[in-house]
Amino acid sequence: MRTEEEALERARFIHEKFHCDALIEEYIEGRELYLSVMGNQRLTVFPPRELFFEQVQEDAPKFATFKAKWDDAYRKKWGIKNAAAGPLPEGLEEKMARLARKVYRLLKIQGFGRIDVRLTPQGEVVVMEANPNPSLAQEDDFAQSAAAAGLEYDVLIQKILDAAGG
Repeated sequence: MRTEEEALERARFIHEKFHCDALIEEYIEGRELYLSVMGNQRLTVFPPRELFFEQVQEDAPKFATFKAKWDDAYRKKWGIKNAAAGPLPEGLEEKMARLARKVYRLLKIQGFGRIDVRLTPQGEVVVMEANPNPSLAQEDDFAQSAAAAGLEYDVLIQKILDAAGG
């Protein structure tokens, strides 16, 4: 859908056909970055990760659908990968870390969480989602971000368990 009117019409259709509410979200153009946060009182923000779309057309919307996250064949076909964030403007990583800490505290997330943001072409950072329960698999973004900060996987898991106790 390209216009507000089209989105509203689609929401009306869903509401009437399925007798449920519908949510409309605005697509924000830009880079998708993941900010992993750990702690309760003293928060650690690990180096950002990024979702890359290497073979998706330049003008096509790029966002993490279910298939883009979990379907390996789809990810391979479109060159979708998660990795350490590409180069960022000077000072932006610390600005995003402050924002991640603020969102984490405002939402009263405990132990660990991930704040997903978009970096618009104009350099604006837009919070898309706060995930209080991101995947902790060793190959996934949270653990990979911690590893980039020098935290071994078993130590990371122990720190999360320790945070759960207090």
